[in-house]
Amino acid sequence: MIGIAFAEPAAGTTYDMVFTPSGTPQGTFIAQVAALQASGRKVLISIGGANATVHLNSDPERDQFRTSMLAIIDTYGFDGIDIDLEGASVSISGGSIAAPVDAPLLRSIDAIEGMADDFELTHGVPMMLTMAPETAFVQGGQSAFGGIWGAYLPVIHALRDRIDILHVQLYNSGSMYGIDGGIYAQGTADFIVSQVEAVIQGFPTSGGNFIGLEPQHVAIGLPACASAAGGGYTDTTTVRAAVEYLLGTGTQPGSYTLVQPGGYPMLRGMMTWSINWDAASACNGANSYAENFERIFGDISTTFMDHASRERITITQPGERPHHDRWT
Repeated sequence: MIGIAFAEPAAGTTYDMVFTPSGTPQGTFIAQVAALQASGRKVLISIGGANATVHLNSDPERDQFRTSMLAIIDTYGFDGIDIDLEGASVSISGGSIAAPVDAPLLRSIDAIEGMADDFELTHGVPMMLTMAPETAFVQGGQSAFGGIWGAYLPVIHALRDRIDILHVQLYNSGSMYGIDGGIYAQGTADFIVSQVEAVIQGFPTSGGNFIGLEPQHVAIGLPACASAAGGGYTDTTTVRAAVEYLLGTGTQPGSYTLVQPGGYPMLRGMMTWSINWDAASACNGANSYAENFERIFGDISTTFMDHASRERITITQPGERPHHDRWT
């Protein structure tokens, strides 16, 4: 799965979304997307990023956000969207996880729901939906529920039946609470294990309990190298130890003990920022992140239920096309 970064608001707006490939003619880029899809990959357009504020301050702005994003998806043939709203794009002032009160947040949820419905009506298949929030917006809800802290939790909760993968950015974070009450520093095995288990098991907040996601809808978001993030890069040996412990195939690498013995064999995988950085030879060796992924997942057959397409999907080797079986 490849997320293209980023669709951003047009200059002077926070809602009218635009996307222009950098350094590649539009027709060439469209053909590249189609070629990736023909090889068995899914290609999504990521919304926002650190430098773009998306804020829907009225119903007309909500409607234009929805219309402009669908136009981008249709122009390039994307399979769906990745929500990477950061900074002032997502904030809460009250309410609860199950009943948010902030109008811009409610409009964002409504717009994504509407986009998904329109996409499926047009294309006959569900729109893929992933999210790449920062830790403060998710696991940070354990510390506080207000401002950016826990601000993604109402979005995740409202869209949980549509989410294909949640891959929280386990970097640029600082230290965060685990569900055991311990505090864990980014860049460590304990940080990876504790933060991943938190979104699977769920946790209490002052805005109510966050109900966790099934492990097949959770992936591990990490930077490809130190240059790709302000902080939180984790070396490949430590990443492998943490992920194998989470999968139930390795020993405990630190002080954090999983709540669920045997780990989570159905864990969806790993996400990185970004393949561009990973391809650079100066970035801890070219393709070091991808090669580490293959060491971890290459000999593991994973079967999970995809709620969106209602299929049983089995992935055996990296690069192999998934095998699909319908289920009810």
